[in-house]
Amino acid sequence: MTQQVSVVARGFERAVGKGVRGVKTSDGAGVKLTRVLGTSVLRALDPFLMLDEFRSDEPQDYLAGFPDHPHRGFETITYMIAGRFRHRDNKGHEGILAAGGAQWMTAGRGIIHSEMPEQEAGLVHGFQLWLNLPRKDKMCEPTYRDLQTEDIPSVSLPGGANVRLLAGKVGSAIGPIDGRATEPVYLDLQLPAGAAADVPIPAGHEGFVYPFEGDVIVGRSLNSRELTRGELGVLASGEGTEGVHLRAKERPARVLVIAGKPLREPVVQYGPFVMTTPAEVEQAIVDYRAGRF
Repeated sequence: MTQQVSVVARGFERAVGKGVRGVKTSDGAGVKLTRVLGTSVLRALDPFLMLDEFRSDEPQDYLAGFPDHPHRGFETITYMIAGRFRHRDNKGHEGILAAGGAQWMTAGRGIIHSEMPEQEAGLVHGFQLWLNLPRKDKMCEPTYRDLQTEDIPSVSLPGGANVRLLAGKVGSAIGPIDGRATEPVYLDLQLPAGAAADVPIPAGHEGFVYPFEGDVIVGRSLNSRELTRGELGVLASGEGTEGVHLRAKERPARVLVIAGKPLREPVVQYGPFVMTTPAEVEQAIVDYRAGRF
């Protein structure tokens, strides 16, 4: 259901401090994707570790899928724009990731899962985001949340924009993922051609915007910056601000707006294991090889 909200356009002055483009790569059993966060250009943005965009209508680019693989110490958020994948894990969870839906998986102390395509033709398009866990929660019990399109609230903003909320708050609407130490904001903003919107982001959060359809102007007046499709804009310090102002150019635009409360903790990563010390990573490897996931 779409709600109507009014957002006061005051203090929405977050600017883009840095713009980066992703790197073409592959993951899983050979799925072709673009890694936007988690590269040598932008290694991480506390509390986020990685953002991948996968987008192809060529079956050979995605049919091999992501067979069984482990995770420990963080959360994964997979958001589908088009196509269908099936999730299975060794904790007994199973679900379909369909267009407009998402999954939010907390790996915690360890989980082994797969994401395999449920189609042999057509467009597959989506994102996977890695969100760090605080040290105190890294060995929590794994959990899995399956979100269908109807589980994700949609909000109409002044000026004709629309936003879907996986996490965070816009007006009185609250996304279904809540209660995390990182207080994540995960929004899918749709802007008609020439339309503008003020999107709330807590002042202390680190964040970024990522237009995946069309081009946008971020910020107002002298602080504004254009981001073209596929260019991630790291938001500058949010001290004294309430959010970010976004405007579509001559064509409609669709933008991910993602932010989180930084953990300010050490990050030691070895592939799918993300801990705070080398010893903890070594233990994760030992536990996985010993079948303790």
